[in-house]
Amino acid sequence: MRTILHVDLNNFYASVECLYNPALRNKPIAVAGDPANRHGIILAKNMPAKKLGVKTGEAIWQAREKVPGLICVPPQYDKYLRFSRAARKIYYRYTNQVEAFGIDEAWLDVTGSANLFGSGREIAEKIGQNMKDELGLSVSIGVSWNKIFAKFGSDYKKPDAVTCITKDNYKNIVWPLPVGELLYVGKATEYKLNRRAVYTIGDLAARDPQLLKLALGRWGLILSDFARGLDTSPVRTIDERSAIKSIGNGVTTPRDITNADDAKLVFICLAESVAARLRENGLKCTGVEITLRDNTLYTITRQQHLPYPTCYSEDIINAAMQLLYRNYDFYAGKHLRSLGVRGIDLVTADAGIQLDLFCNAKLDQKEKLAKVVDQLRNRFGHNAVLRAASLLDDALRINPKDDHVIHPYSYFR
Repeated sequence: MRTILHVDLNNFYASVECLYNPALRNKPIAVAGDPANRHGIILAKNMPAKKLGVKTGEAIWQAREKVPGLICVPPQYDKYLRFSRAARKIYYRYTNQVEAFGIDEAWLDVTGSANLFGSGREIAEKIGQNMKDELGLSVSIGVSWNKIFAKFGSDYKKPDAVTCITKDNYKNIVWPLPVGELLYVGKATEYKLNRRAVYTIGDLAARDPQLLKLALGRWGLILSDFARGLDTSPVRTIDERSAIKSIGNGVTTPRDITNADDAKLVFICLAESVAARLRENGLKCTGVEITLRDNTLYTITRQQHLPYPTCYSEDIINAAMQLLYRNYDFYAGKHLRSLGVRGIDLVTADAGIQLDLFCNAKLDQKEKLAKVVDQLRNRFGHNAVLRAASLLDDALRINPKDDHVIHPYSYFR
């Protein structure tokens, strides 16, 4: 039987901030975005703030209604990434099977480490002590025979705890809890399950998998396995890279987007980032997807296939604008506040494609131009080469490739 750990760095962003400013340690603090750029939400909070009711994802003004003295600090991703890498080095002492799940969580398969370091609980306790002694951070660790229940264990008791979920106790610990506590059961799925009298994880485990498939499709079977402890997915090794299935960027704009011309300025910036990252990874996309969120927070996602694979921003911009024109109407009071662009259905850059008679020369020109632009930006910075259109509005001139930290980790990779 496997021994899987799930390690969760407690209140990670806020804990790192307290290390750099110990005077904040016992005060309610939150790491929050910049309200001036409409990123004014709580990204993380420490335990004193959590005990007073501050929640991750809520607006700063809502948090301050609960806690008038809440101290908000801006995120410093370079520091968080440095601590995340240091934590991973500690994990590697115990196993080479370490799989990140975001910047502050990871699964470890320590099945083969028992003879060297002891049981799963003993290894978890050693990792917890290493974290305190070397990084000044606390962790919650779940120990189980599969990834899902190990993740459940790290969430079960916080902070600074080790929870073992075994085949002897999982029905008493896991099954009585609300079905929404299970990994990948969001609000929409929870609502569908509740309508079918599935309220707890135990209810989900007891339900016929084929009935769940009728209600939820493939997800029904997957969640049924999760609830019954039947997950067998492996923990990846150090050097194993998952296939990249899509590359995208999104942004909440500093002001509302009220017309297609402004939307195009944002799409230009986003598409340049997507195209550059495609080229960095030796990939091309055969489709483009856009995400639009308006000022009522209503969100739509639309996609289209491309006539040929591409890693050039012009093709991505054109496809994004076509999707915008077909699927969104600007009218009084209905404005966009968030836009995203994603290259989908990726293929390798050297994959053979069928071109028309007059297309080849244009592609050669695009390739040469893109290569020169990449070289200039790598040497002198992103702003060394800008499209003239991006100078029309300073507020909408963004650099998502460098300014936005993206952690594209998913359980299903």
